[in-house]
Amino acid sequence: MPGALSHIRVVDMTSNLSGPYCAMILGDQGADVIKVERKGEGDVLRKTPPFVNGESAPFMLWNRNKRGIELDLKDPKDVETCRKLAARADVFIENWRPGVSKRLGLGYDDLKKLNPRLVYCSVSGFGQTGPYSPRGGFDLVAQAMSGLMAICGDEDGPPHRLPIPISDTTGGMFAAIGVLTALAAREQTGRGQLVDVSLFESAVSKCVYEAASYFATDKRPARIGQQHRGSSPYQVFQTKNGWLVLGAAAQNLWLKACKVLGCEELTQDPRFLAKADRVANNKALVALLQERFKTATSEEWFAKLDAVGIPAGPVMYHDEVFHDPHVLAREMVVEVDHTAAGRQRTLGTPVKLSDTKGSIRRAAPLLGEHTHEVLSELEAEEKAAE
Repeated sequence: MPGALSHIRVVDMTSNLSGPYCAMILGDQGADVIKVERKGEGDVLRKTPPFVNGESAPFMLWNRNKRGIELDLKDPKDVETCRKLAARADVFIENWRPGVSKRLGLGYDDLKKLNPRLVYCSVSGFGQTGPYSPRGGFDLVAQAMSGLMAICGDEDGPPHRLPIPISDTTGGMFAAIGVLTALAAREQTGRGQLVDVSLFESAVSKCVYEAASYFATDKRPARIGQQHRGSSPYQVFQTKNGWLVLGAAAQNLWLKACKVLGCEELTQDPRFLAKADRVANNKALVALLQERFKTATSEEWFAKLDAVGIPAGPVMYHDEVFHDPHVLAREMVVEVDHTAAGRQRTLGTPVKLSDTKGSIRRAAPLLGEHTHEVLSELEAEEKAAE
């Protein structure tokens, strides 16, 4: 069956990661995504290494399932073409600084006059309102100002940037959620609306335990390294040959884990009787458990813990992840043919629908690869509407 969003047309004006990631999510579920790039230059991510036959691997990954066209938004004719595309689209996504779209004549108020059913999504650094709204958007800055960086890293070390672009990808996911929510509302009202998503708020929203702690106590949440704020034992341990995570905070799991690890005496230790006790005395507990974990390999410990239903798992590196039988069985590594780079592996979609299955149908476009095709379709649609 066609994808769930096969009836939806998306005009993707975005570059870098957050906006394209949103459009990718919609494209994976069947939407016809038209990626509009700056004429002659394209998305700035096209220049990001590593490259395969001159094509950026990062760009190819999160711009799959899109058709690509080139427009020069300094040229009034191309701006008008963009307006025509928006007039016949369901979704319009942009991630310019607030104010830029209005200056171009492509703001929400401009386009909703042409297409009242249009869902207009703006992804920015700090949102369309508020004192910080004029600032640009960067994952690094959002991590720093949201509190995420302050709570990451070793207890006594400096603030730590997550090496994954958590603000960008979360912003893209929230933008996709916003778009889908607005499309659902349109079914009831017949009208589109503005979806306003920021990297900053997306990052702030990740601080769920820290927010709960601060709202309850009015105290600054401390950096706690590997420790969990409300669960123990719940972290990574070094084994004889690597690293393993253990999630045995619940009382029944704690008792089972102590039996597997051969340290049942800890279940009677007053410091570790209840979960709250273990959280309060986590350092002492981890030191004792760590000595046990070092006596066997990750594989040996995992087999024993898994056999009795205790949440555990080895720390895997990406060369292991992308060859893991479960990852492959769940189709999280798929192949696609790229016009210039040839047969390429890419990530599959994590959203699995039983009937309208998402899919990776096409590779990322070359710069302007589908300009003639898309504009010819637009011309035909306009003639048909006359």
